[in-house]
Amino acid sequence: MEKDKREVTPLKVVAVSRGSEFSPNHINNDAAILTEVVNNLKKNGIKSRVISEKEFVAEEIECDFIFDMARDKSSLKRLKELENSGITVVNSAFGIENCSRSEMTRLLLDNNIPHPKSSIVSTDENILQDVFPCWIKRGDSHAMVKDDVSYAKDQAQFDRVFEDFRSRGIHSAVINEHLQGDLIKFYGVKDTDFFYWFYPSPCSHSKFGLEKINGVSKGFEFSLSDLKKYSDLAAQVLNVPIYGGDCVVSENGDIKIIDFNDWPSFARCREEAGAKIAEYILHKINEIKNS
Repeated sequence: MEKDKREVTPLKVVAVSRGSEFSPNHINNDAAILTEVVNNLKKNGIKSRVISEKEFVAEEIECDFIFDMARDKSSLKRLKELENSGITVVNSAFGIENCSRSEMTRLLLDNNIPHPKSSIVSTDENILQDVFPCWIKRGDSHAMVKDDVSYAKDQAQFDRVFEDFRSRGIHSAVINEHLQGDLIKFYGVKDTDFFYWFYPSPCSHSKFGLEKINGVSKGFEFSLSDLKKYSDLAAQVLNVPIYGGDCVVSENGDIKIIDFNDWPSFARCREEAGAKIAEYILHKINEIKNS
């Protein structure tokens, strides 16, 4: 009897947009992909209430299902409370937190997902880096401003980055070896056939312009099936089924994932991605209805 009642009662579905401070140079693109998903769900009979991160926290929203692009700590705290109470959330707040740089690095390395040689360090220490060039990335969150990810060619540059981090209250950092090769960006939706990749250098698709370090892509051959396999595994390990990332392909075809993000903008493939994300969400909603 309860099951029948559940099936005829419309689920309360909420979509949480991303705060503009977490969309550097991509505010419109981030808003557009969420709108695309909402519209695709509407075509399938699912109405969603779209609210901002601040509204979501302030109103203490109650609902049956949430899909979100949240990043703010207060939003994630509220999402985790709802998840712990049994509400399904896509992407999970626990997964979003896994994509902070230090945790992402640890999880990728611990699960043998191809990744650059890396170390997680405290910025309160004076580190003598023994291999240059390298990348220094804030460890406590995603990159929010250009200086959160820096390329260092020598110890003097390295020390300046650490000094900047300390001045901004950033107490942890990830150091990655610099990889020579083609930089590739990719997007995916786990448990679907959707996977899209491209070289960012010809089209200048960039938040901060750092892609120019690797230069124009040379078109090194690589296994697309391996890239999708590694990416889907990373999505599973990090618990972010809607994902994007970056990898470097060496001249001999080796693939190493250098970054992984929860729910990117999908700007280059928005229409197709929006339909596939909606397909994934619809499947999750149907699981609730049939439970």
